[in-house]
Amino acid sequence: MNYFISAIGTDSGKTLASAIITKALGADYWKPVQAGEPTDSSAIRQWIGDEQIIHPEAFYLKTPASPHYAAELENIELKIDQIQAPITKNHLVIEGAGGLMVPLNHSEFMIDLIPHFNAELILICNVYLGSINHTILSLEAVARRGYAIKGIIFNGPDIKSTKEIILNHCPAPCLLHIAEEEKIDIAVIEKYSEQLKNNWNELDRKR
Repeated sequence: MNYFISAIGTDSGKTLASAIITKALGADYWKPVQAGEPTDSSAIRQWIGDEQIIHPEAFYLKTPASPHYAAELENIELKIDQIQAPITKNHLVIEGAGGLMVPLNHSEFMIDLIPHFNAELILICNVYLGSINHTILSLEAVARRGYAIKGIIFNGPDIKSTKEIILNHCPAPCLLHIAEEEKIDIAVIEKYSEQLKNNWNELDRKR
């Protein structure tokens, strides 16, 4: 199964969540479009070690900017039909760039990669003032297109009222809550990957 990891915005914790999901599922990891350094693939490798396969980026852009703009600056044509998922018999965790409506070019957006890879979305919601609005707008964009969503991962303060209102508007469950951590290392990844694995299995049993 392919899982597309996106978020309600930039710096929401997609790479951290991707590392946890990759570890929990024993999956492969892939970042199709990387803009700027350090790469998210290098962070994943640091956090999960050498057990999982990390596939090379389809597009590696040097400019730390929106992919459509970085590609224009570097005279690169960036189109979805040029991005082919790596061949694997394993689960594949696919990390997007920024939020769902980040443009790849003038007509295609990050959200359009979900059906292209026949993937289920896992949406990362970092909790802040305004995150309810941003999350529900993201969920509505997914619903309008009829795309599959596996669940939500919350990242940051555990605010019950925020989680409740968001989940009331989400057709999928909360898979995990990642608390604010002083330091991210292998031990933290392993802790949350075990939590996610247990939650995932429990949700599957209830279906």
